[in-house]
Amino acid sequence: MTEPLHEEYAGRIRAALESQGFLQLVGGEVGVIGAGFLEMSLPYRREVTQQNGVFHGGAIAFLVDAASTAAAATVLQPGYSVITAEYKLNIVSPGIGDRLVCRAEVVKPGRMLTVVEAKVHALAADKSKLVAVALATIANLPPERRSPGFERQS
Repeated sequence: MTEPLHEEYAGRIRAALESQGFLQLVGGEVGVIGAGFLEMSLPYRREVTQQNGVFHGGAIAFLVDAASTAAAATVLQPGYSVITAEYKLNIVSPGIGDRLVCRAEVVKPGRMLTVVEAKVHALAADKSKLVAVALATIANLPPERRSPGFERQS
């Protein structure tokens, strides 16, 4: 079980994610938000598939990127914001299902960098199959370098 996050801050993270044009374009959905944890999903639509009808690798990568960065935002120092520095994505099976679900969890918060692990599962009926595993490094930007969006206030 995840530790609860201050409701107002969790709401700001949710609002920042939901305001992203790309999330809206692909139909991503924000799920549970906790301290050091975030879940996002993407329902199956033809527009997010590749030529064989399975979820496109870019759709999987989108979930990893967005969920990992937002998970890192849940453990920020006041005044800081986050941006993806890099991620390593291993797609381990085709994304076949009704929905992709990405669960991102902070492995190690740091002063300048936060490391996050993300796993993506494809859900079909009552079955879940691991589709991808990723490790992301998220840069913590101090107030003077802050980007709009996931900034934490005191």
